[in-house]
Amino acid sequence: MQWILRRREIWRSLRTDSLSIALRRLPKIAAAIETELEEARLSVGRDIDQMLLRPLHDDDDERRGTITVITPMTFGDAYRRYLDDPTHAWSPSTREAYETCRRLSVSVIGEDSPIATLGRAECRDFLEVLRFLPRNAAKRFPSLSPREASERSRRVGDIGIISAANANAIMGNLSSFLNWAVNEELLDKNPTRGLRLPDKVAKRDKRLPFSAVQLERIFSAPLYVGCLDGLRGYSKLGSERPRNARYWIPLIGLHTGARLGEICQLDVTDVRFVNDIPCIVISTTSQVGSTDKRVKTRASERVVPLHRRLMDAGLLSYAAGKQREGSTKLFDDIEVGERGSRSVVFSKWFTQFLRNCGARRERTSFHSFRHNFRDELRSAH
Repeated sequence: MQWILRRREIWRSLRTDSLSIALRRLPKIAAAIETELEEARLSVGRDIDQMLLRPLHDDDDERRGTITVITPMTFGDAYRRYLDDPTHAWSPSTREAYETCRRLSVSVIGEDSPIATLGRAECRDFLEVLRFLPRNAAKRFPSLSPREASERSRRVGDIGIISAANANAIMGNLSSFLNWAVNEELLDKNPTRGLRLPDKVAKRDKRLPFSAVQLERIFSAPLYVGCLDGLRGYSKLGSERPRNARYWIPLIGLHTGARLGEICQLDVTDVRFVNDIPCIVISTTSQVGSTDKRVKTRASERVVPLHRRLMDAGLLSYAAGKQREGSTKLFDDIEVGERGSRSVVFSKWFTQFLRNCGARRERTSFHSFRHNFRDELRSAH
C-alpha cells in the first residue's frame, strides 16, 4: 500500500486543541482514510469492501443513484511503474532489455489488460509468440505486430527466429517484473514460473572462440597492417597505422579476456603499474571522476597484468599520451550511444569489421575473444 499511495503515513488534522471535540471528530476522519485505502486497493484490482468505498455519503449516493467507478491498474501502467521504480540500479543495457520485454509483452498481452487478472494462459501465449518470433522483427517487418510476425514465421518456416536462449531471457525479464508486481500486491502470484523453451545448445557452446583462420583474418586486416585511415578507410589497404579504439580494443580483448563493456569504459588511469607490474584495472572506482563505469558482478572487479604483446604494441605509451592530452577516457573516440554506453556502438562496428575482413561466422562475436583467452589459460594450466 505504501507504494500505491506514494507515502508511508497518512496525516490528518482534527483542527482543534480540545480533546473531547477531537474524539468526536476522529471517527469521521478515520472513515475517510479507510475509504482512501479501499480506493487504492480497488485501483490495483485487489478485493475490496464496497461499503467502505462510500461510508460517509452512502444514503445520499443511493438517493442520487451515483456510483464511483475506479479503473483497476492495467498491465501497461504496472510495467511503466516498474521501469520508473527509483530503487532499480540498472545498467543501460539492462534497462534496454527490460524495455524490449515491456514492448513485446504489452503488444501480446495487452496494454489495458488488468494486471490482477494475468494468468498462466496469457503467459503461455506470450511464450508461444516468442517461440517463432523473427530476429530483428521490428526492423524486418515494421508493419506487423510481434504476434503477426511470429505467425508469419510459423507459416513460412524459413525466416530466422530468435534463439531459445533469447526467448528465455525475455521470459526471465517478464518474470522479474511479475515478481515485483507480487511484492507490490498488484498480483497474487507469478504465473510465469517454470515457463521456458527447451534449449538444445549447451551453455558452454553458445559462443565459440575465434578459429585460427578467423584470428589471422582479423589481425591481418588493413587496420593492422596498413589502411587508408582509421575511420571510413579502415578496411582498405594504405600506409596509415592508426592507434585508436578500433585498433586497441580487439587486441586487449584477445590478451586479457575482458568483456567489451569493460574495455570501452576504461579510464586513462586504468592502465597503470600495480606493485611495479603494468596492469589493466577493471573496476567501478575511478581516479579521474568517471561515473559511467560498471561491471557485471562485484566479483568482476579485477586487476589483469598486461601481456607482453600489448606492451610491445605500445599500450602504455598510448595511455600516457591520452593522459597528457587531458583525456579522461582511454577510448574517448568511441561515440557514446543513446543510453550512455560506448560498447553498443563499438559492437555494431566490430560486426561490420568481421564481415569486411572475412572473419564473420555463426556463434562468434567480440565475446569470442574471451573464450580464446579462457582456452589459452586452460592449455597453460
